[in-house]
Amino acid sequence: MNLYGIEINLKHVPELDPDFFPLQRFNEAFLATATKPIGIAVERTDGQMASVQTFIHGTPEKAEADRYYIERLVKTILWMKGGFRIMVCDDEGICRYLKDTYCESGRQAFDADFMANVFEHPFEVLSVDQLPEAKDDPKAIGGHLDGCRIGFDAGGSDRKVSAVIDGETVYSEEVVWFPKTTADPDYHYDGIVAALKSAASHMPRVDAVGVSSAGIYINNRTMRASLFLQVPPDLYEKKVKDIYIRAITDTFGPDIPFSVINDGDVTALAGAMSLETNNVLGIAMGTSEAVGFVDREGRITGWLNELAFVPVDANPEAMVDEWSGDIGCGVKYFSQDGVIKLAPAAGIELDSSLSPAEKLKVVQKLMEADDPRAAAVYRSIGCYLAHTLAYYYALYGCENLLLLGRVMSGKGGDVLLDICKAVLADEYPALAGKLRLALPDEKFRRVGQSAVAASLPEVVK
Repeated sequence: MNLYGIEINLKHVPELDPDFFPLQRFNEAFLATATKPIGIAVERTDGQMASVQTFIHGTPEKAEADRYYIERLVKTILWMKGGFRIMVCDDEGICRYLKDTYCESGRQAFDADFMANVFEHPFEVLSVDQLPEAKDDPKAIGGHLDGCRIGFDAGGSDRKVSAVIDGETVYSEEVVWFPKTTADPDYHYDGIVAALKSAASHMPRVDAVGVSSAGIYINNRTMRASLFLQVPPDLYEKKVKDIYIRAITDTFGPDIPFSVINDGDVTALAGAMSLETNNVLGIAMGTSEAVGFVDREGRITGWLNELAFVPVDANPEAMVDEWSGDIGCGVKYFSQDGVIKLAPAAGIELDSSLSPAEKLKVVQKLMEADDPRAAAVYRSIGCYLAHTLAYYYALYGCENLLLLGRVMSGKGGDVLLDICKAVLADEYPALAGKLRLALPDEKFRRVGQSAVAASLPEVVK
């Protein structure tokens, strides 16, 4: 397989997608012959910095490969860690290319606009004389069980809340709601407050509140979240960005300790508690690819971890993600979209009138009946995953992978996991022994998302 003059050889390719070109393999082959140093840094909030010293070829013959490698690296950093400013050291040509790419009229205009909105700062690409040092601000969060706590988990179809006293859940409830289709932010606010009050009524007092919610949260503020998809921009700014802060402090006063974090990170925390270890990357394959990370010290990094939009496939003909307009990103490989994408290649016809969730159920039902076509779909995703875990390991250094979500459920999940382990062992033998792959067990299921959310804030006595 050859891309921009970079040749790779694979032992294993997905049987239903033989043109899959693992980005990690491209990177390895590219760097094997690249010798010209170049530095890339991405600045995010509060002076935090992702900083990478790498190499390109710097020759006319490999100019296209150089640009491709650097642009995919930058996109990966943006969606893994987040940031509003790209800094390039030691190559003016690459800097100009990135300026033309990450601008209003450029190919990655979506990414630039998205990050500008998240970090509330114009997106910039700058040339610098010296590469800034990497700087992170991980926080030890979660695992606090003392006192009377409320944990709230905001889902797209239901909201869950738990009342927890000294680590024991004394009350929990699930309420159906419709946040993604409602434009009035007061509907969301009222639903959050109702849940908080319901949990509070089952405890003598409230010492702290933790919130697990899909989306991007910085300093407890809702920067972007699909739960508020229909809220108009002016109302989003006025009533959504601080919606959890308002709901909690309006209900319990300004001095109540609280934390609001991405539900992927809460899942990773629950996984760390379940596995009784740290350095956990949690990957949920459902409507999208949701990811959270707990580092070696059991801390939340504050990174975006939006791996759904991190590229994993270098095939120029890879499927387009309709939202971002880019190709080869994780959402089309590790979600229900991945199953739906592969089904026709396996000879499975899916009724176009069905919703994506219903299409997934069709394939799952075939898999439960041991249909060989469905098995081919899950084997292909397992092969995707093995190659991609090598990339995620290079990015995170994670030693524990928790795999969950609807795509991982039932017989299909077992087939997917078996193939993933086999490909890892054969294609990446040095890596296979460093990665522990786990599925949720009964202990994990008992540690509900809302109950884990309750443990997020520390109560200072």
